[in-house]
Amino acid sequence: MKTFRSYSEVAACIGQEVAVTDWIEVTQAQVNLFADATGDHQWIHTDPQRAAQGPFGTTIAHGFLTLSLLPRFMEAAFAIEGARMGVNYGLNRVRFPAPVPVGSRLRGRLTLAAAEPAPPDGLQMAWEVTVEREGGDKPVCVAEALVRSYGAPAG
Repeated sequence: MKTFRSYSEVAACIGQEVAVTDWIEVTQAQVNLFADATGDHQWIHTDPQRAAQGPFGTTIAHGFLTLSLLPRFMEAAFAIEGARMGVNYGLNRVRFPAPVPVGSRLRGRLTLAAAEPAPPDGLQMAWEVTVEREGGDKPVCVAEALVRSYGAPAG
């Protein structure tokens, strides 16, 4: 994990890959809980027997489940000393270039694309996040995530 001591330290990393997280496994239990939370019970996600006959040969995670892992990857990737609060501000771009078969292991690769002041005492960061599947030849999610941090030292 990368620890920043100030917002100026963060800004000095614009254009750099800051972190690659550890692998996490996506389980059928997670997929089923996500389906319950969102109401998206499409068989490709929740019916292993039917999905075995489908295009991927198994159940796959929802794209939005994969996207919902971004805060987990960010928490594992970096910290800003003194920050009292961080918030998700939005997304500029999101793509799901490849499926996530249940049982896959994923990790996040984070590059800081931009950083600018967020009044009164914050910093808005744009993170290019690439979610990789272990053994996969394409990313499973590519997103530009906007995150705001408040309260850390500016300089």
